Amino acid sequence: MSAPPAPDAGPISTAAATAPAPTPPRAPDTAPERSAERTVDRSAERAADRSADRSAGRTAKAAARGGGHPVRLRALDGLRLLAALMVAAYHYGGRDGEIAQAWGSSPRAQFPTLSSTFAYGCLGVQIFFVISGFVICMSGWGRPLRSFFASRVSRLYPAYWVAIILVTAVFALPWVTYKAVSPSDALVNLTMLQQPLGVDRVLGVCWTLWAELRFYALFALFVVLPGATRHRVVLFCAVWTLGSAFAEAANLPLLDIVLMPEYSSYFIGGMGIYLLHRFGHDALSWGIIGISFLIGQHYAIRDLWHPANIDAFSYRSAAAIIGVVAFGYVAVTLIALGKLNWANWRWLTVAGALTYPFYLVHEHLGWVVVWVLHQKLGIPSYGTFALTVLVMLGLAWLLYRFVEQKLTPVIKRSLTTRSKSSPSGV
Repeated sequence: MSAPPAPDAGPISTAAATAPAPTPPRAPDTAPERSAERTVDRSAERAADRSADRSAGRTAKAAARGGGHPVRLRALDGLRLLAALMVAAYHYGGRDGEIAQAWGSSPRAQFPTLSSTFAYGCLGVQIFFVISGFVICMSGWGRPLRSFFASRVSRLYPAYWVAIILVTAVFALPWVTYKAVSPSDALVNLTMLQQPLGVDRVLGVCWTLWAELRFYALFALFVVLPGATRHRVVLFCAVWTLGSAFAEAANLPLLDIVLMPEYSSYFIGGMGIYLLHRFGHDALSWGIIGISFLIGQHYAIRDLWHPANIDAFSYRSAAAIIGVVAFGYVAVTLIALGKLNWANWRWLTVAGALTYPFYLVHEHLGWVVVWVLHQKLGIPSYGTFALTVLVMLGLAWLLYRFVEQKLTPVIKRSLTTRSKSSPSGV
């Protein structure tokens, strides 16, 4: 679903462009005039942004099937699940480590044909980040800071808390050989701040949530708090891109933590794609997408590519890495432009809802399920792989149905409802 191109609110307003020729200066005091001109320019720019937003909203409604409501981007839900399954394939068959202990040997021996393909599944995280940039820009548009904060907390934490408890409890069982973190570290994990605090992680995948939290904080501070507009999002993308480059060059740990140059381009690319979705084809939006992809593929190759090595688990081709990253950008862009609106199946909504809880539980609990199915029950490798994914999807459905659906609205309501004693606007 895409909107027609909106007029670009440039630095010169229509009123300023059509104003009569200036008269010769009459007095030395021009500060009030400059202030008035700046006020007119800012007012015109805000009016242009509001006009573009209204135009985009009318177009979205007009494009809705059946009238009245914008088309749900169900293809985006499907892409999210695909990215999660890519990561699961990587964790089950594309790397060594604890999963080799679950299989009883290296996944290369279990999947001699597919293990090298599974090794690319880790790039599902980069696709997640592009989707996140798109979705957060969409969900944060027009929301006050309090509502944005409540939506993120209520979305992230309920399933996460239960996943932490589940993995800690299972790893504490005497017949499970995997080591559980200390009780103190498990409690710190409930905050989702264990990584910056240097605490052992209960969930291996939670490092991506730390990246997400930093993105939410930056977006809330520089876009949601002052009010989302096209101009402000473009400026945020440009400043964050340059800031990330400066952070890389400066090699200062604090800048790296705040600006996360190795991941920022994916979030920025997703925001650029959302601008394309909301306002239509535009050189600035395409420029944001293109530059972020060029930078993103660089970091993907830097972190994943290595020369052929007999001791390495797999050899990832640089061209294939670029191809997978490009697939993520292209897929989200096609969805944003409405090219995949035909994929409007209801089950994709459920697939999207299962993605986050599946992502949380699939790795560590998957080790235990693989061990039981393969080593204890003797189920062949490919059957164990498929059954483990199904078991984790089933657990994800239980988390969605009995945790997220029940707790998310309660937490959101409690965070957005102001008490009578609260000051106005807090």
